[in-house]
Amino acid sequence: MNFNMVHVIMNLFFAADDGLVNEEVKRTVDLSTHLAKITAEILLSNQGDSAVHSFILAVESDLAPHLAYIGASVKGDEEEDGMLELKQTAIQGQSGEFYKVQLPSSLGAGAKLRVKVETVFSHVLRPFPTHITQAERQLVVFQGNHYLFSPYPTRSQTTRVRLASKTVETYTKLGNPSKSDDAIEYGPFRDVAPFSEDTMKVHYENNTPFLTISSITRTIEVSHWGNIAVEETIDLRHTGAFLKGPFSRYDYQRQSDSGISSVKSFKTILPASAQDVYYRDEIGNISTSHLQVLEDSVEVEVRPRFPLFGGWKTHYIIGYNLPSYEYLYTLGDQYALKMRLVDHVYDDQVIDSLTVKLILPEGARNIHVETPYPIDRVPDQLHYTYLDTFGRPVLVASKTNLVEQHIQDIVVHYTFNKILMLQEPLLVVGAFYILFFTVIIYVRLDFSITKDPAAEVRMKVASITEQVLTLVNKRLGLYRHMDEVVNRYKQSRDAGALNSGRKTLEADHRTLTNDISSLQARLKAEGSDLADKVGEVQKLDGQVKELVCRSCQEAERLVAGKVKKEAYIENEKNLASKRLDLVTRIDSLLDTL
Repeated sequence: MNFNMVHVIMNLFFAADDGLVNEEVKRTVDLSTHLAKITAEILLSNQGDSAVHSFILAVESDLAPHLAYIGASVKGDEEEDGMLELKQTAIQGQSGEFYKVQLPSSLGAGAKLRVKVETVFSHVLRPFPTHITQAERQLVVFQGNHYLFSPYPTRSQTTRVRLASKTVETYTKLGNPSKSDDAIEYGPFRDVAPFSEDTMKVHYENNTPFLTISSITRTIEVSHWGNIAVEETIDLRHTGAFLKGPFSRYDYQRQSDSGISSVKSFKTILPASAQDVYYRDEIGNISTSHLQVLEDSVEVEVRPRFPLFGGWKTHYIIGYNLPSYEYLYTLGDQYALKMRLVDHVYDDQVIDSLTVKLILPEGARNIHVETPYPIDRVPDQLHYTYLDTFGRPVLVASKTNLVEQHIQDIVVHYTFNKILMLQEPLLVVGAFYILFFTVIIYVRLDFSITKDPAAEVRMKVASITEQVLTLVNKRLGLYRHMDEVVNRYKQSRDAGALNSGRKTLEADHRTLTNDISSLQARLKAEGSDLADKVGEVQKLDGQVKELVCRSCQEAERLVAGKVKKEAYIENEKNLASKRLDLVTRIDSLLDTL
């Protein structure tokens, strides 16, 4: 873990003056992956005259630039206690990096304490040779220290080196080490002086995935409507031995050991509640990926479009949605977001550069961030999306050289007025209201600069024609009403009702006909040829009226007994046929108006 330099210059003549001694040290140097993981279990003894409250951890100057993580914990009888607090410091006259570890309680004179120190180094395994063909296996070199680099004297120490394979080209032979399968045992070394260094070099076969994330941009967008959207843009490269010569797809698929150090796929672990997962690049969706939903996680098999050999790289985007109730906590207007700063991309991951963009809801204020380790912050930015007015606050943080131990939670505290939840619905309602109001005004007002006489004439003719159609339909309705009056007369033989209906027909018909004639005159004045068609409708209507009157007269003759029923039915049928023909012709003319 990289810490911001806390320049506390300690005037230590020798750290051993504190009286601390490493009674027993068991080191494990794990070189089975592309990372160097060094774990040391130290039995710390206070042989001074007074209690001590802290001790110093040291990292060699050669390995210090590659240090990704360092942590210390107290070893109990059953399980590990909590992690101890570390602060970077310095020792005058000594090179390397030094960390002051605060003990949970003071270590009295003569007392002993067992602590566990874990360090992870990135980019310390160097491919040698640096270029290999597709058929060759990858060899790497690790160069470190046989001894525990410590400011305190060490009474006894052993070092166990775990390798990725049984194949070892060369290794240093300090203290006549023993080798068995994929492990090398050094020591025990007795009475090692403070700050002792002796180069340990191991040249061995390591075909594990040498994947490095050159850069990753992790965007987290928080919505109070129940969703958290996460998207990661990743640049990935293979940092193993470069491929020498051409790549043969045929050999790669036919021979199982062809390109053994290449990377075909890897597994990314997402939260168990992840949904709507997508995996794509500039070309589009990458359909060769597979997703498996487990009880405690969602596992995505990320398979690039091509296998990755040394020096090759790829770029892709992976995103998903999370329910906010699992990560967002609230009390009134106070909110706390608890999420991982970085998540699991692949096993034994190394991230050279991480950028996190945390987009909070619009209106969030009083923002406070709690991080498990120091990060670099840049000034907050604003992000605009749908229905935003003054922008959403964006927290931007960055960090370099991260490994799996950095997968820890970040907590963001902020305040948010719940009334602002109504902002977006009200904006939508207001937008539709303005749209409809604008349309209403537009269709009712004439915004033309000059008048169009032809358009005005067409509008007048259309209006007059509409009125003509209405009046003609009303007039035809009079005839249907008269038919009902005649039918009732034939049953009731009430001559008074018949005469009353006849008078009403005459009066209403005269009024409607006069109105239609007036509209016909207006059409003629506008110069429309529709006036002639209206005149023809008038003539046909006069014939229809005459037939209606004859039908009325025939009914009177029937009631008076002047005509037989069979003759009446025959006459009525002829009149109805002629009338239907006239009405059909009138409808055809109306369709052309």
